[in-house]
Amino acid sequence: MHDTAYAITTQPRPADHPAYLPAPEGRMMLPSEIPPGVQMVTLPGGIRTLAYTQPTAPAAPLVPVSQPIPAWAKTTALLTPTIGGGIAAAGIGISYAAPGLIAMSQALWSAVALIAAAAIGVPVLLRLGRSAVGPRRGTTQITQNITASGMFGKANGTINYH
Repeated sequence: MHDTAYAITTQPRPADHPAYLPAPEGRMMLPSEIPPGVQMVTLPGGIRTLAYTQPTAPAAPLVPVSQPIPAWAKTTALLTPTIGGGIAAAGIGISYAAPGLIAMSQALWSAVALIAAAAIGVPVLLRLGRSAVGPRRGTTQITQNITASGMFGKANGTINYH
């Protein structure tokens, strides 16, 4: 590679240019007039000038790098058929069990109806059975008399067994 000598031009100093910097020479170039490959640069002394720059090489396209598969992805991939098979087996089992479940639900409703009937019927039968034995036979009647004097007086009571 060989170095080519280029003429460097400086931009003329504007009115607010610091006095300690050397005055630019020549006419001022508009940004639209700057040719490709030339940029405005500031030299270490503070002078701004145009300079040719080396074109930047285009970035090399990124080569995809294969990455290992994470452990959680492998585990999930291995469990997916197992879970699907379990769901399928459950569906088949429920389809086989459906007639038995329907019969069981009907039996449960029958049991609920029997319990409700027993809750109502047993006390009725007990009352009928007591009255069939005779009036007040085998039963004890308890009466209680409570008396109190005044609003906050002590209450006295008697219990009578007949």
